[in-house]
Amino acid sequence: MARDYYEVLGISRDASADEIQQAYRKLARRHHPDVNKNPEAEETFKEVNEAYQVLKDPETRRRYDRFGRNFRQIPEGYEETVGAGRGSGGRGFGRAGARGSGGPYRSEWQFQDSGIDLEELLGGMFGTRGPGGPIPGADQEAELTLTVEDAYRGGRRTITLAGPSGPRNYEVNIPPGVTDGQRIRLAGQGGRARGDAATGDLYLVVRIAPHPRYRMRGRDIYIDLALTPWEAALGASIPVQTPGGTGTVRVPTGSSTGRRLRLRGQGMPNSSGPPGDLHAEVKVMVPPRLSERERELFEELANVSTFDPRRPRQ
Repeated sequence: MARDYYEVLGISRDASADEIQQAYRKLARRHHPDVNKNPEAEETFKEVNEAYQVLKDPETRRRYDRFGRNFRQIPEGYEETVGAGRGSGGRGFGRAGARGSGGPYRSEWQFQDSGIDLEELLGGMFGTRGPGGPIPGADQEAELTLTVEDAYRGGRRTITLAGPSGPRNYEVNIPPGVTDGQRIRLAGQGGRARGDAATGDLYLVVRIAPHPRYRMRGRDIYIDLALTPWEAALGASIPVQTPGGTGTVRVPTGSSTGRRLRLRGQGMPNSSGPPGDLHAEVKVMVPPRLSERERELFEELANVSTFDPRRPRQ
């Protein structure tokens, strides 16, 4: 079960805005993947960031305090419309996936428990008759799975979501450099309202699909850089493929496996700030089979070299 956002940040429910920000900065520094190499640090960092994004805004914090983690599924103004005492035993729309490659993305809306009245919420979503006055349409969420290359380039595309009234096509403008967990808002494309109230919004939650070459950490991209023993020992300029094209990594002399080389600004683009970096991690490879001449040269090197990788460095 997902943890309470206040618990994630380690603060009380009456914490001030400054206390929320201080707690976030402390935890973000501690768990940022570039600083903390623990495999669980990245997930913790995401959890901390999600909690902060909700609690730093007074309005979203108020709705979170009122409805819990499903607050985005509750129509705006719902508590004012139906009264503070309502809201039990119902179901609301939860998020589902919009996935695919080489064609339209598809999704299905699913019902899940959310603690609001079914009759009132259905009236808000589908425009059916029900008690009370106008009710705004509910915000809805769907997951949009992208390849690293598609996330890097961005652009307009048509996606297909399967909803209660059948499949619907949506025109989506994907920002270049969109990151995992980022939400793309389609205003007015969510649940239908009742009466003269506003239609809800549709939020597409971006998920970056696993890639055989690239590993993503926010806007930074990590790759393995395979080197021959002589390239690692003597240094070399190695071409590498990036989502934006071909780049060149300059390998310093004496580079061992595990050394990380950075190409500044060669990660994911960012329309509102600096782009990410590309990190190439050295992996020294040896020939699986040696020719006679290669064996002679390696044996000669073994006889003349005084290098001992197991000897402690001074």
